[in-house]
Amino acid sequence: MAAKPFALGYIGVGLMGGPMSERLLRLGWRVTAYDIAEPRLAAARAAGAAIASSAAEAAHGADVVLLNLPTNDAVIDALFGSTGVASVVSAKQLVVDFSTIPVDECRYHAARLLRETGCRWVDAPVSGGPPASGGGTLTAARCTRMGPVGTGLAAKMINQLIVGVGHAMIAEAVALCGKAGIDAARIPECLAGGYADSNVMKAYWPRMVEGDFAPRGYLRQLLKDLEMVNAWAGSLKAPLPQLAQALSLLRLAASHGYSELDSSAVINIYRK
Repeated sequence: MAAKPFALGYIGVGLMGGPMSERLLRLGWRVTAYDIAEPRLAAARAAGAAIASSAAEAAHGADVVLLNLPTNDAVIDALFGSTGVASVVSAKQLVVDFSTIPVDECRYHAARLLRETGCRWVDAPVSGGPPASGGGTLTAARCTRMGPVGTGLAAKMINQLIVGVGHAMIAEAVALCGKAGIDAARIPECLAGGYADSNVMKAYWPRMVEGDFAPRGYLRQLLKDLEMVNAWAGSLKAPLPQLAQALSLLRLAASHGYSELDSSAVINIYRK
């Protein structure tokens, strides 16, 4: 396999970042990985990554630094903490952030990084879940330029709005099947190719029917993202009544202890 043209630093090799970094390694990229969780670093080492002891070490010598982190606080710490990326990068490097964080925070981080280091920033949030991240079929497989810094995350907010409301809708429909005496497992086949068919339905309907809640994406993460969408829409004075209903359902699911399960566990609220 031909050598790739530049080195990568990968910060955050968890549920999404782990499979993505492993795929990059299989494709021949040189990856130096960092994560705060030792088991994740062990998995990255086993996949062939060089291991860093800090975000700064992962970024040092990398042409492109990739971030894949669960919260805005984690992004801030990885960038601007005492052993953060900003302590070592320069104008010759590029930071690409796959994380889902508030749009305004993204713009602030990008401006601060450029001001303090000269390093540029690309917000490149992805969608598709861990299986797609490992298989190379995320939305990142299609690089759609949405505009200046922050517009990539704005597009991700729209994505999460659709996915989040879709969770609530699908949970309601699966529950209705049970009340009506319909075999819910046959519905995707019945509706395939019609207007109700979608990737959201293909992914989450079977999990809800089967009660398969092994986390491909945590319920807490979807809730976090929808709270973010809600705040962003509020700042734009954009009413989102369907989002409000989905948020109520997810908040209730979290209060019942389903936060660490797959987001499809929201169906359990209808089974109480």
